[in-house]
Amino acid sequence: MKSSIERCHNVDDFRALAKRRLPAPVFHYIDGAADDEITYRRNTDAFADCDLVPNVLVGVENVDMSVQVMGKRLSLPIFCSPTALQRLFHHDGERAVARAAEKFNTYFGISSLGTVSVEEIGQTITTPKLFQLYVHKDRGLTYNMIDRCKAAGFDAVAITVDTSTGGNRERDLRTGFTSPPKLTLRSLLSFATHLNWTANYLFREKFNLPQLDQYISQGTSTAISVGDYFSTMLDQSMNWQDIEEIKKYWNGHLCLKGIMSVDDARRAVDIGATAIMVSNHAGRQLDGSRSPFDQISEIADAVGGEIDIICDGGIRRGTHILKAIAAGATACSGGHMYLYALAAGGQPGVEKALLNLKNEVERGMKLMGVTSLSQLTRAQLRYR
Repeated sequence: MKSSIERCHNVDDFRALAKRRLPAPVFHYIDGAADDEITYRRNTDAFADCDLVPNVLVGVENVDMSVQVMGKRLSLPIFCSPTALQRLFHHDGERAVARAAEKFNTYFGISSLGTVSVEEIGQTITTPKLFQLYVHKDRGLTYNMIDRCKAAGFDAVAITVDTSTGGNRERDLRTGFTSPPKLTLRSLLSFATHLNWTANYLFREKFNLPQLDQYISQGTSTAISVGDYFSTMLDQSMNWQDIEEIKKYWNGHLCLKGIMSVDDARRAVDIGATAIMVSNHAGRQLDGSRSPFDQISEIADAVGGEIDIICDGGIRRGTHILKAIAAGATACSGGHMYLYALAAGGQPGVEKALLNLKNEVERGMKLMGVTSLSQLTRAQLRYR
């Protein structure tokens, strides 16, 4: 395994290794998106429409890659965005990702649909911790998760605001993917031919969703697709007033995940949010929507300096991070960039993925002629 991971020099390498190691329904859950997956592809392709213009002969022996996000100084300008169901991808799941994030002193995000409890993460992980909150119809469940985050010492809460209904994830429909996984005639061969994954799933710690299982069975013991979960379990009546009430109850750093418009960015500032994640849920919700990078400049023009702006989605290279920061982002976050690595090799895989990006950011800064990320400006970008 170690030699395979060492040969993974980029996200595509990890994706190829993950595809070999995961049963098809699980791999395609990570890899897929909504409808025709146009937005999913655009999230990364958008960076190719923008060129960097470097300066030279400025002395770049030592560079500072740190950023301040939601009250914490991070050693890297990218962090692990919260993603669901991680122990389906590797038996260590969130534990592996959290330990890797801790090694690089960057935020670790855990989902409401996480497979390790916030209590365990709070007790074992010292790196900055972000909890991703889905607002459920059952407000008792919603506020219980907030109470548990307070007790566990989490540093920030990110409310996902782009899931008023589930996206049309056609790959999941074709493979029959559910949480927990449900064996079907179509998936039987794939599970049977991935014996390491199947043995880990069957004989290690029982799969569950510890943030939810005291309140509901869906997703933790009753199989359901993620799209159906969003459509049936989450509060479709959620509005800005609800966000203000949750902010008051949490009384800490609050991020809104899924902001894409200038108007919504301004509303986030108005209610006192600390940060926004400019995100389209990795193209898994509204296909045909803009990419986060395409929106960074106009959002930064409207609210830059008033709120932390996180570019979430499509990050595959260190130069993508530099472009986003030059366009006005405070920092970046991503899911695919570490989920493939988690599936490929657990904690060592995630560490290698983060190290790859760290090295690329450092190299890119030196080649751009900057010693601090704050020196990056839109003057160093050209759009095709």
